[in-house]
Amino acid sequence: MPITKAKKQEMLSKLATVAKNPSVVFVNFHGLPMPETVELRSTLRNNGVGFLVAKKTLVRKAFSEAGIAGELPATEGELALAYSQDALAAAREIYAFEKKFAGKLAIQGGTFESTFQNKVQMLEIAQIPDRQTLLGMFVNVINSPIQGLAVALDAVAQKRQSA
Repeated sequence: MPITKAKKQEMLSKLATVAKNPSVVFVNFHGLPMPETVELRSTLRNNGVGFLVAKKTLVRKAFSEAGIAGELPATEGELALAYSQDALAAAREIYAFEKKFAGKLAIQGGTFESTFQNKVQMLEIAQIPDRQTLLGMFVNVINSPIQGLAVALDAVAQKRQSA
């Protein structure tokens, strides 16, 4: 059944709002059964990630009007957009579901900081750890030389005591 012009205009305005997010992931969800779709939407909503199914032609038009740099990546099958104000949350959440529902859900590309990204680039973005993990890794890098110095000084002190 064709979509009315009014519905298309409404969808275009919604897509224009979505395009303004720091990160948007293009998702092919072909073959995802309804119970798993409900689980996906619920989990995404709880993590502050929006999920919108749209026609490819409307997506292409809305994103070109939004001034996104680069070229829209090729998309196959049904197209959904996952988006969030957190630049990494949408990609990370969809990637987790892609691993969980292998073959039924796939990242096809997206936008990151107003630039189109292909599938490989979006998968790299999805694998970036969250802020807390990155801060923990940073503290470990800072702490490592100090810890090495303390161990070396303790070894010298133990050697002098035994001599």
